[in-house]
Amino acid sequence: MATVVSTLFISLDGVAEIDPDWHFPYFDEQMGAAVGEDYEDVDVLVLGRVTYDSFVGAWPEREAAGGEDAAFAAQLGDVRKLVATRGDGDLGWRNVERTADVVAAVRSLRDDATLGKVLVAGSITVVRQLLDAGVLDELRLFVHPVAARRGERLFTDATTIQPFTLLRTDVFPRGVVKHVYAPGELPAAATYDDAKEHLPDA
Repeated sequence: MATVVSTLFISLDGVAEIDPDWHFPYFDEQMGAAVGEDYEDVDVLVLGRVTYDSFVGAWPEREAAGGEDAAFAAQLGDVRKLVATRGDGDLGWRNVERTADVVAAVRSLRDDATLGKVLVAGSITVVRQLLDAGVLDELRLFVHPVAARRGERLFTDATTIQPFTLLRTDVFPRGVVKHVYAPGELPAAATYDDAKEHLPDA
């Protein structure tokens, strides 16, 4: 059974739509290593169509250019890629396939005993769908110490809350904090009467 992992860059106010103005100033060597860790041993890369278009618009060209990011670009090109799209046009990259039902496709990948790790890169809408369907195992958030103030947020308004269990936290020199969560449950049912015993003595 594969582990389905999401990796996202996010601001303090929950914006997960990357703006270079607030993302790149915080990207340092340690953060780069952590991103590389997320992409290690990936069997399938899952991408929403918008994220895929940004990837295919940049990484094949970077691979061909042979610069310092060419090795990572080649890694992205070589990995099996699954794109959530209803379109039928040429996707323009190697090792890519499409699906009109990303939840069903990822559920099938998750149940495949020959796979170890399925990574969802960016793709906010896809992440929401997988969380709602209960097929996302880890949510990895690189929280930047900045309020973006505009852009698409990861979580939208809903009638129910969504608890998580914190698995790990890593802090990077420029202030980015990587939190790794798994879907979880509230610690217990509680009210103010339960909490007040933990208040400090006056």
